[in-house]
Amino acid sequence: MSSRRLLPRRSFLRGALATGSVALALPPLEAMYDSRALAGGAAGEPIFGVFFWANGLPWNPKHTASAVPDPGFDPGTNVDLWTPSEQGASYTPTYLLEPLAAHAPNVLSGLEPKTNWVTGGETDGHMRGFMVALTSDRVNPNGFYHNSHTLTSERESLDQYVAKHPEFYASGVPRFRSLVLGVSPSRFHAYGHWNSISYNGPNSLNPPIMDPAQLFNLLFAPPGDATLLERRARVLDAVLDDYHDVRARLGASDKARLDAHVEHIDEVQRRLELSTQACEGPAQAPGSSADLLVQTANMADLLALGLKCGVTRVFSFMLTSPATTHLFSNIPNVVNDMHTTCHAGQWGAVRDITRYQMQALAVLMDKLAAVEVAPGVSALDASLLYATSEYGEGWKHGVQEMPVLLAGTAHGRLKTGHHLREQGGNMAKAHVTILRGLGLDVPSYGFHDSETFEDFSTLYAGV
Repeated sequence: MSSRRLLPRRSFLRGALATGSVALALPPLEAMYDSRALAGGAAGEPIFGVFFWANGLPWNPKHTASAVPDPGFDPGTNVDLWTPSEQGASYTPTYLLEPLAAHAPNVLSGLEPKTNWVTGGETDGHMRGFMVALTSDRVNPNGFYHNSHTLTSERESLDQYVAKHPEFYASGVPRFRSLVLGVSPSRFHAYGHWNSISYNGPNSLNPPIMDPAQLFNLLFAPPGDATLLERRARVLDAVLDDYHDVRARLGASDKARLDAHVEHIDEVQRRLELSTQACEGPAQAPGSSADLLVQTANMADLLALGLKCGVTRVFSFMLTSPATTHLFSNIPNVVNDMHTTCHAGQWGAVRDITRYQMQALAVLMDKLAAVEVAPGVSALDASLLYATSEYGEGWKHGVQEMPVLLAGTAHGRLKTGHHLREQGGNMAKAHVTILRGLGLDVPSYGFHDSETFEDFSTLYAGV
């Protein structure tokens, strides 16, 4: 290995503007990596992303525990268009997986929730399936009302768990711990859970950025007045000085609230201190589009450039929100919103909508594959992208056969192109696989009867 001194990966070109100092992030350079890392193709730190689509999959025989076909089931029509027939490496993509074939995602099939629940309404896939898929836990029983569809989580979602894990950003936290993005504006309800897939904890949602112009300004707009930003950071320092004195006079619940508030202030201060660091992006913001594929491309272009610039290594991408009422009017046989279409048992329409949503996932993968985050390493290569939905099928909200895809290699840590099937397997096992694949030392994961120590270890490189 060369004895030359490596250039830090978070290096900047520094200069001055009329409004104050500025720092421009450098692109990935070979000088930032040693020769062994470049030769091995596993040069750096992984990226974690979550892609979510609504209303699961078309109904098929594998989605019911009953041996007796459900009324309305037609064995000539209702077939499994998701699960590959082969297991192991080099599976043949099914009709719904064909749009993703170029990127050879790993498919984990047969998984389902293993959490307990407090009331019967929590078994609803829009609620139980979502919570298990995104938090490895049940719905929070406090404040849960099934009739009004009011609910929250018991803990942070997987994207936030990773973003706040001390091992993940051990070498330094970038400008944003995570980016929370969305595409379709359609909502089943205008409140709560139905608006985001990213949780900080109970009753604390991270609203997604939906507008390409907003994301452009966040990532690429010229930096603000450095003097003003530094003054604001000093004000926050003064507020924090009083923290311990106030905390000593509070009860346990108020201490927890204050701690969460101060954690938020810390994050604001850290962003203020980094906000004079510019990231090179497009000359202007892309427009917004009602077409999901176009809007996905617009948002994914900006996201990919942000990852290249190193502004974050964690993101969530909500294509459609839970129980979406998005109307896929561009698909010929779709006349109602997706939620209505699923409940009407319009199997062919659900099939076409699901394939369309997989095409959107392919667009995201294409954009990540098109930019380098290290020499010879694309953003997709560096990523572990977890794609899922809230249940296995939309007609009856069934939580058997939860869809799970893992794309990318996490900088060479994971294999690709495998189908692993575990009939009735624990959904939390996929999460353990993800966390360990990102290099996090987790002995187990899962809550309220879903905890597991197991993973899909055959997906790890070298196994």
